[in-house]
Amino acid sequence: MFAWLRTPRRTKRERARFDENRPEAGFYATEDPYGSALDEFDERFDWEPDRKRARMRSWRFWNRKHAPGAIRFGESWGEPQTRWWQPAHWRGRQRRWWAVRIVAALLALFIALVAWLAITAPLSKSLEPIAPPQITLLASDGTPIARSGASVEAPVEVSQLPDHVVGAFLAIEDRRFYDHWGVDPRGLARAAWSNATGGPTQGGSTITQQLAKFTFLTPRQTLTRKAREMLIAFWLEAWLSKDDILSRYLSNAYFGDNQYGLRAASLHYFYRQPENLRPEQAAMLAGLLKAPSRLAPTRNYDLAEDRMRLVLAAMAEEGYITSARAASLRAPRLDVRNRDRLPTGTYFADWALPIARANSETSYSRQTITTTLDARLQGLAGRVIARAPLGKAQVALVAMRPNGEVVAMVGGKDYANSPFNRATQARRQPGSTFKLFVYLTALESGMKPNDRIDNSSIEEGSYRPRNSSERYSDTITLEDAFARSSNVAAVRLLNQLGSDRVIATARRLGVTSDLPEGDPSLALGTSTMTLLELTSAYAAVAGNAYPVEPHAFPREEQGWFEWLFDGQSRFSDRTHRGMEQLLRSAINRGTGKAAMLAGPNFGKTGTTQDHRDALFVGYAGGLVVGVWIGNDDNSPLGGISGGGLPARIWRDFMRGAIAGSGMVAPVERPDPEGPIRPLDIDEIREIPIDGNGSTLSVEQDQLRIETEIEGKPIEFRLTEDGLAVEPVER
Repeated sequence: MFAWLRTPRRTKRERARFDENRPEAGFYATEDPYGSALDEFDERFDWEPDRKRARMRSWRFWNRKHAPGAIRFGESWGEPQTRWWQPAHWRGRQRRWWAVRIVAALLALFIALVAWLAITAPLSKSLEPIAPPQITLLASDGTPIARSGASVEAPVEVSQLPDHVVGAFLAIEDRRFYDHWGVDPRGLARAAWSNATGGPTQGGSTITQQLAKFTFLTPRQTLTRKAREMLIAFWLEAWLSKDDILSRYLSNAYFGDNQYGLRAASLHYFYRQPENLRPEQAAMLAGLLKAPSRLAPTRNYDLAEDRMRLVLAAMAEEGYITSARAASLRAPRLDVRNRDRLPTGTYFADWALPIARANSETSYSRQTITTTLDARLQGLAGRVIARAPLGKAQVALVAMRPNGEVVAMVGGKDYANSPFNRATQARRQPGSTFKLFVYLTALESGMKPNDRIDNSSIEEGSYRPRNSSERYSDTITLEDAFARSSNVAAVRLLNQLGSDRVIATARRLGVTSDLPEGDPSLALGTSTMTLLELTSAYAAVAGNAYPVEPHAFPREEQGWFEWLFDGQSRFSDRTHRGMEQLLRSAINRGTGKAAMLAGPNFGKTGTTQDHRDALFVGYAGGLVVGVWIGNDDNSPLGGISGGGLPARIWRDFMRGAIAGSGMVAPVERPDPEGPIRPLDIDEIREIPIDGNGSTLSVEQDQLRIETEIEGKPIEFRLTEDGLAVEPVER
């Protein structure tokens, strides 16, 4: 049957011979007694060699080369590869069978995905009453240090609100709220088209989806969270009415300034119940939902007003107000009153809580967040400052790791009387601590610590700074000038380098405060900045990586790829060694001798004009600490300089911090839900030392023991001058 398959293909020469001897067209009998005209051709043609070559060809090669539908040279592997002997109807049935199997697999996958989302999504919780958000901050060892709840008022009822109030939120957030089933395909398509074509960025989420997102889900932007959000939206639409969903949304949405819910926001910004809001007030509140922290009118009124205009235009398009009415409305006047805005109880928590709230403002839940605060170091800072002879002056202390982790913070000597944080909010002159940037610029330009500079008094020009104690010389090395804090040498160095280069160095180290160019007094630290900002710059030198961003919450360790492209820079080895040589000299034999430690220490003193500010900033043992002393009214301190009390506070804190760095952590971690321990400054009370009424107390720079000897009260005082014994009058 398949004998013809073994017939070989003819070569060109064989085909030519066949054509030459092909008989002419006509009729030939099958059985011609005289033979056929083809017989002569068959006799002359020898098929044997070609049959041998044909047997050498494999069946698979022939099938791939000649079978219908097989893949030939130059064809795509994506084309049909059915066998040539399969009937056409069978091949069509096979395609349909594969299509059915693919559809069934996709359907099973979809059902499994929906089932998994239904199990993991908080569907039952979505119908329960919503608990107000709360944030609890923990120290690094788990000690609860602050707990802050949101400002929440009574919920609102949509049926009791004016149409222009409800219309403001529907017009800007979800115009088809009463028409969709929780997810709006038209809105999603519109948002996708706008984002793809470079238009305004849109999310496409409905009010129901937003309610599901900020009350029951985390703010992480993932496809899983989006799928859960849609599933919860369908669930809410199935069990609640549209008015109930909208009432829940308006009663729990975040409006900035720690205000949750429309009633709390309207009372906070306008001191008015939401039932009495005017159209322009309702429009401004509705506009805040896009970015509550950034658009809060108490911080960025112009941005809030611009957003309000967009809301009014949307209201006019939807018919809630007329276009003429929308154009005539003026921006509302704020009426912010301090209602229940109590401080947290610690300076560190006052600084950290707004950061935590900004990072989790879309999550409506109770959160417990671990901070970088070290409970032991914070307690040590409080004790050191409590016994310092500050008088009426205020104090601030910041301690951080070289990577920017803040481990202790004191913003004043009495938080209860003054919660103003002088470590993060007060902008004061840094004095000679600013010389770090001047000398660092000099070292980067190629100068060395042993290079000399003119140290004579400046008698020309409008600005004539003076050295402390009027001590001058013809020349002085950079190292000695930095150690002795020579003012004239620093000013000459600034003029030689250029103020723009010094400012650029400060910017690279993270300083963001205003720094005037062309002002020679800049070298002496006449520009203002916060203690936190200044300490971060010194941390950049301590860790040889800049800029350093101070932070209150732990950050994930960087991988090697992120380490290569994290944007941080480093000083050259020569520059870094030279700068540390200067900082070490300032403590060991310069103005900072009072801060000297047993081990390696680096730092710089700072004193502003008329002794209005006194500072010491330095690092040792893996800690970078800045100390500031001054009066809130900027009055003189009465002779306190950076090398005096600030340096001694720094030394006492460092001694305790380094000595206790090897302490073993407690086995039992504190209960995060337990009572708050602020860890801020506490008055050091008398400690009983026996059962007879004897007490021990530490007061400023002295140790006091009060006891009785033969019924007579006696007081022992141990000071730097020695031991004193005095009778006590009672």
